[in-house]
Amino acid sequence: MTTAPNVVVIDYDAGNLGSVKRAFEECGARVRITGHPEELRQATHLVLPGVGAFNAGMSNLRRSGLEAAIKELAFQKRIPLLGICLGMQLLATKGWEGGETDGLDLIGGEVKLLEAGAGERLPHVGWNEVEYEKSAPLFFNIPSGTDFYFVHSYHFVCRNKSESAATTPYAGRFTSVVQKENICGTQFHPEKSQKPGFQLIKNFLNS
Repeated sequence: MTTAPNVVVIDYDAGNLGSVKRAFEECGARVRITGHPEELRQATHLVLPGVGAFNAGMSNLRRSGLEAAIKELAFQKRIPLLGICLGMQLLATKGWEGGETDGLDLIGGEVKLLEAGAGERLPHVGWNEVEYEKSAPLFFNIPSGTDFYFVHSYHFVCRNKSESAATTPYAGRFTSVVQKENICGTQFHPEKSQKPGFQLIKNFLNS
């Protein structure tokens, strides 16, 4: 009998925790929500969700001691980590929402405001395609061009283009999935993206 993954959803006062917990439970994981750094060590998989501004998110992670714990577990001990929406953005080196702010620097890059084109609006809200050129385990059973659900105004600009795992055709084109070894992030909300989102969660749990 296979042991269920032990997922820790990181609570840093950035909201959206309940729906993430339920989605991971429905995908077969045991889930704990916690803001205590020492409890992250119990995880087989870490999830950094979040909605809100980059500077406030990083301030909360630093004040609570979670920044150091996340870096140790994801970078040094190579525990799989999934960032969702703001959580993905916080993986970057630096963000500009609310003023220039250092991020977790787990994936090199900066988080900048989207530049809306003619007929486009910010925030970018709703369903949109996620397209990839190179298949990866995170995309197992998810065809390129599948729609996922977005709510955001900023986007992750990767320093290394190979770490931009998928893109979305809006505001020119922006990176919607980042991945560097055991660390990955989605700009969209898999927990709100129905069957494709749950497939992506299952794929992450299998990593």
